[in-house]
Amino acid sequence: MDMPQHCRDAVAYFYVICYYLFKKKDKEKKNMSKKYILFDLDGTLTDSGEGIIKSVQYALESVGIHEEHMDVLHRYIGPPLDFSFEKFHGMTGDDNKAVVAKYRQRYGEVGLFENKVYDGIIDVLKTLQKRGYILAVATCKPEKYMVPILEHFKLTPYFTVMVGCDLEGGQRRHKHEVIEEVFRQLNEKLNGGAELTEEALDDMKTEALMVGDRNNDILGAKECQIESLGVRYGYAEPEELEDAGADYIVDSVVEIVAAIEQM
Repeated sequence: MDMPQHCRDAVAYFYVICYYLFKKKDKEKKNMSKKYILFDLDGTLTDSGEGIIKSVQYALESVGIHEEHMDVLHRYIGPPLDFSFEKFHGMTGDDNKAVVAKYRQRYGEVGLFENKVYDGIIDVLKTLQKRGYILAVATCKPEKYMVPILEHFKLTPYFTVMVGCDLEGGQRRHKHEVIEEVFRQLNEKLNGGAELTEEALDDMKTEALMVGDRNNDILGAKECQIESLGVRYGYAEPEELEDAGADYIVDSVVEIVAAIEQM
């Protein structure tokens, strides 16, 4: 028995509606996808705790402070050093400068390479690069240390740009400033130095993701209006990433690629 015309029309209308709904969903999914993946260094790409902690202890010992509490020492991993000495041990002014200098004395000679790449990170970087993502490093570690670490562990080929912070007294000291510099350098490299308009910057930010293990990574991303992926395998304290408002959170290195692909 033939289907009545009004039924055929209804079926046809149903298929048209479904087509546009799925087309819209696909378009929205593409618009949500990420292109620029910014990685923190300490606690995200490398497990740098040993060198940082021993250098902090060395610096504190120079002023008579014997710090053994690992929960306190772990807080030094990630944020700028002078802010951490002030926040966690009350060091200001000349005292702050003195302990920072002591830290850098040991870290620059020994602590720099008391460090290792997290298991699985190389595979993550290879996979993301192969799938067309543009990778960058955005760290509050001074560039004078960042560059030799990345070179030592042969990580530089995976990144289009690598940006760290300035030493004490410099202009680029906070995470949001590092992230903004990443966008400036990406534009310069990818667009031949063309002017980075506000519209172009907004487009880049929509397609960008900050991956990091501490609240300063998450808060810096928020200040720059980009999304963030918090990683629990680093040095975050319990609930730190949630309290900072991370958009996504993973527990392990092996989850990173899948999390990014599903965005």
